[in-house]
Amino acid sequence: MAEKTRYSDDELLEFKELIFQKLEKAQKDYDLLKQTLSHSDGNDTQDTSPTFKVLEEGASVLSKEETSRLAQRQLQFIQHLQGALVRIENKTYGICRKTGKLISKERLRAVPHATLSIDAKRAQK
Repeated sequence: MAEKTRYSDDELLEFKELIFQKLEKAQKDYDLLKQTLSHSDGNDTQDTSPTFKVLEEGASVLSKEETSRLAQRQLQFIQHLQGALVRIENKTYGICRKTGKLISKERLRAVPHATLSIDAKRAQK
């Protein structure tokens, strides 16, 4: 029997549903991080005493930087998931960009935006 060169349409549909679920959660998380950065939730030290505000200023800057980094990573994750959806539509999803072989279903379920097989990923390091 010849080795499969791509996933079937049914398998691609299964992965598409998984990616949509992850995309929905990722978008909610990203929106929450953006909301935190813009202080639109109202939880801040702006309404507390000046003494407490001075003590919290350094921590607040660090917290904003960390939140900003998390938001950037989340946006990148969303973009990777959207790229995976494009590959599903092109029927190139799940094909390792180094080896040209199929990436295992287990890996794609764990990392649905993966473009490298485990072996290619290990060789990359």
